[in-house]
Amino acid sequence: MQNAILKVAKPLPPAIERLSELAINLWFSWNHDALQLFAQMDPVKWAQAGHNPVRLLYDLDDARLDELSNNAEFLTQYRQVMSKFDDYLNGPTWFQRQHGDRGYVQVAYFSAEFGFHESLPIYSGGLGILAGDHAKSASDLGIPLVGVGLLYKKGYFTQKIDASGGQQSELFEYDFAKLPIAPVLHEGVHRTISIDMPGRAITLQIWQVQVGRNQIYLLDADHEANSPADKELTAQLYGGNQDTRIAQEIVLGIGGIKALRALGIYPNVYHINEGHAAFLALERLRELLHLGLPFHVAVETVRSATVFTTHTPVPAGHDTFSIGMVEHYLGPLFHELPRHKQAIVTLGLDHHTGQFNMTHLALNTAGLRNGVSKLHGQVSRDMFKEFHGHIDANEVPIGSITNGVHLDTWTAPGWKELLDRFLPGTWREEQSNRHQWQQVEVIPDESVWKVHQQLKDNLIRFARHNLMEQRKRNGESEERIAEVRQYLNPKALTIGFARRFATYKRANLIFNDLYRLKKLINDPDRPVQFIFAGKAHPADYPGQELIREIYRISQMKEFQGKVVMLENYDMHMARYLVQGVDVWLNNPRRPLEASGTSGQKAAMNGVLNFSVLDGWWEEGYNGTNGWAIGSTGSADWAVQEKENTQSIYHILEKEIIPLYYNQGHLPHQWINRMKRSIQSLSPVYNTHRMVQDYTEETYLPTADRARLFVANHYEVATKVADYKQFIRSNWYQVKIIGIDDRSAKLSTEVPLSEIKPSTKEVTAQVHFGPIWPQDTAVEIIYYEDNGEKWEQRIIAMEPTGVLVEQVQSYKATIPGHLIHGPHFSIRVRPVSTNFAHSFELSLVTSTLSWQ
Repeated sequence: MQNAILKVAKPLPPAIERLSELAINLWFSWNHDALQLFAQMDPVKWAQAGHNPVRLLYDLDDARLDELSNNAEFLTQYRQVMSKFDDYLNGPTWFQRQHGDRGYVQVAYFSAEFGFHESLPIYSGGLGILAGDHAKSASDLGIPLVGVGLLYKKGYFTQKIDASGGQQSELFEYDFAKLPIAPVLHEGVHRTISIDMPGRAITLQIWQVQVGRNQIYLLDADHEANSPADKELTAQLYGGNQDTRIAQEIVLGIGGIKALRALGIYPNVYHINEGHAAFLALERLRELLHLGLPFHVAVETVRSATVFTTHTPVPAGHDTFSIGMVEHYLGPLFHELPRHKQAIVTLGLDHHTGQFNMTHLALNTAGLRNGVSKLHGQVSRDMFKEFHGHIDANEVPIGSITNGVHLDTWTAPGWKELLDRFLPGTWREEQSNRHQWQQVEVIPDESVWKVHQQLKDNLIRFARHNLMEQRKRNGESEERIAEVRQYLNPKALTIGFARRFATYKRANLIFNDLYRLKKLINDPDRPVQFIFAGKAHPADYPGQELIREIYRISQMKEFQGKVVMLENYDMHMARYLVQGVDVWLNNPRRPLEASGTSGQKAAMNGVLNFSVLDGWWEEGYNGTNGWAIGSTGSADWAVQEKENTQSIYHILEKEIIPLYYNQGHLPHQWINRMKRSIQSLSPVYNTHRMVQDYTEETYLPTADRARLFVANHYEVATKVADYKQFIRSNWYQVKIIGIDDRSAKLSTEVPLSEIKPSTKEVTAQVHFGPIWPQDTAVEIIYYEDNGEKWEQRIIAMEPTGVLVEQVQSYKATIPGHLIHGPHFSIRVRPVSTNFAHSFELSLVTSTLSWQ
């Protein structure tokens, strides 16, 4: 059923009937030939349809469709596109080549939003677009992945900017029959599921989105069986209050699992993309408890198959609910499982705040967890250090997989043509191959600049049209509307800033010194101009004030036409911006940008990043491929603000502007830096590399572990769960009762630099009580200066002799100058070959706290 070929319901002439199949597979959205095919059918209607091929087919009359079916040139293009489409769907994939023996793997990817294309507006920003790019690369690579999300009838919101710079949020109700989605049918009837809410059941319809080879299933509460209030549960993305939010997350998590089961889908990997979907763990627990598994065994089974990605670098950004609200909305579940109510609540309990935290629920029910950049991984480890007991933050079991972007979606067609001509091999399939990207060097500078200037011209035309439409709608004079035609100079250095308008992203930082900025912008020989775009959440009034401030500045005489604020930032506008500006500006407060991906999209198009060293840019910047604002410096925000402001102006004045205008016929030095950017960033910050990392670092080990845990009637899951219970109950008896440090008599006042390098043997005695010593690791921990920072060193101690009266002796060799207490400690921790990571049990007995 779920693998049937989807088609648009409208009948088409036989010669072009497969357009109905192409229009409903989002493969079209990242293939320029397919997009061009639809655009040629009627350019005006294509634009009016928001580049939605399903609506386009409905809007075209039969006469036009018949005309196209008899047009030889159109038919040639149609056949070429359909041949390419078929080759894609049936061709070999990376997963088949690399992991063909892992046919049992199936991944379910849960996300509150998916940003595939502007024709399906069920996304708000970076999280959703990342999820969409993840799904596209999973299809390209042949990863067996299904997605689960919500279908928002009113999307996010349409942004309009009024004559005073105020953001107006408008909702539009979408006609699902004219979106690139299809109902999931069972015996000709729309497939539904039911979930229990307090006092009633809610019926959810299941819709399907075809993304290349894979399916995404979306849940919709707008069903006649539901009350008017319940129909609104999936009306708007991030709308409503806390009650709406928790209900939506129950629909996503619990409803999502029920939907998969209704479709006969039983994955062995469940990927929670941010905490919104964490309730899926509770539905999986309910399933296992009804099979008769003890609660602790059910939890281990769920953990064995779950991966969690966190995107939020501050505690306040994680969804939390009062215990009373959770008890109310999960009342039907607790009524069904009364003996386990407290245990379920504890899975999400934040003991410090007394709130139910969705990220805590995800951490407690996921075997593998990760942040979305190296820096964000460290921030997450620091943030959840206490959650994992008394261990060093670097050992907290949260890794990192840095985000990327889908190259075929975000790279301009002109750039793709250059890459096809000058890069050997199949750069689209082997995007992570650094060697082939070095061939960017041989692309002639003239070709690079010609493509870039064309994209810049396209952006300026688009921006002028956007501004003119703003002014027409706001009832401004013909003179005011006409003057927009002169806005933005195609030859001026153009800097773009476009993202969600949250205050920490500091969209107004560049305006901290208007006098200095005025001099830069109005330099007749070396002018600079800025294009801004972005939405603030309708409830984020400080974010909306940033929009108003930038708009006000853009209307000042000295900045008019040189600083512009575009309205209704979406994926369509984003492509123009990331492909057409010269420099991409990003200046968040560090380290509040978990990753960021807009700068990655820009980099693929030769646009140079000018960014704070936060998120992905801290690891992507190499000194030659863009510019860094400030340093990794102070955590004090006032200090950051001052330092970053000075850095922005200094680098603009001394580096960026001189480099851009240091040109005769061509700015060869600038082009050289564009090439450095593409060469160094394209092979790393793409979603093919990202999804390959997820596959090999999380999906494959999780699938294997999940299979192991459920085999032989959950034998390993039971052993692990019982083992953990036993260890937790008896760990208090583990004590380090003796240490022989042969240098202990050395004075701690002797400088380490005066002590000659040597080694020594340290011995320790550990009392284990009933715990088997082989179920533990005994280690020496010390820190070593590597010249840049202090790094933790861990030395395993080996057992000596035999266990006597529950006491075992251990020994290890360490540098001779280290003294127990001031320099090193000894610790004991539980281990198991069935653990997903070293600190799956956050129990440590230590002779010294390094906290």
